[in-house]
Amino acid sequence: MKTGLPVNRISAVGLTLSLAAWAAGAALAVGLRNPLPFGVGMAAGVYLLFSIRVADQWEKVAVLRFGRYQGLRGPGVFHIVPIVNSVSRYIDQRVRVATVSAESTLTRDTVPVNVDAIVFWMVWNAEKSILEVQDYEQAIIMSAQTALRESIGRHELHQMVAEREMLGQELQRILDQKTNPWGITVQSVEIRDVQIPSALQDAMSREAQAERERRARGILGQAETEIAEKFGQAAGTYQNNPVALHLRAMNMLYEAIKERGSMVIVPSSAVETMGLGGTLATAALGGAKPE
Repeated sequence: MKTGLPVNRISAVGLTLSLAAWAAGAALAVGLRNPLPFGVGMAAGVYLLFSIRVADQWEKVAVLRFGRYQGLRGPGVFHIVPIVNSVSRYIDQRVRVATVSAESTLTRDTVPVNVDAIVFWMVWNAEKSILEVQDYEQAIIMSAQTALRESIGRHELHQMVAEREMLGQELQRILDQKTNPWGITVQSVEIRDVQIPSALQDAMSREAQAERERRARGILGQAETEIAEKFGQAAGTYQNNPVALHLRAMNMLYEAIKERGSMVIVPSSAVETMGLGGTLATAALGGAKPE
């Protein structure tokens, strides 16, 4: 795994200056016909090659003198004395991403799950990250995996599936408290995927389907109850008001026969009771086609 940028990387500036020193020494040696300038140019070139360093805009590096910390350098060009001074690895202070996973970890209700998460973090104090922890990248990943497993064990499956944002915020808070003394801050943690066994997925699907069917039947029964109550109210109204019942019957007959080609069979007793003989005859004459 990549643990940082090379410590003794040669900069383009140092390489250019060393080549220039070598070329100048060689030219002087040829012009003066004396090997001394060439030797001086070679020595100067080697010195410039290893003493001139460059740190990018987002980088910091620590300089040590005989093993003792002297300070941070960068961004830009800086100079060290070879052998006397040494540099740490270059610290990238941009926001970085680490992927962590917890496989076959039991939730609070003893369900094995596989969880993948993404950790966004950055070095806010390069001095602490260099001096306080040996390999901060590995420390971040191991801490995130441990915190993820502990968090899974404290939550039930439905929380893992439905409350991913809450779980990510909890992990971010735990990790940030642990990494702040190292000069590192964890900005956010996102739960990318929660995988459960396929057999459990089928069982949960059947349970959800049964729950939906139960609700549908409850709604249907409630609707039937409300309809029955409305019918009971209507029956009471019609019982106390025969005229309203007759008008309703006449409206139903009218709705039935107003469509062309329809046929309605009405019992004779109903016709006599509601006095619909004349009404039906009038409707039949009105619907007849003139010849």
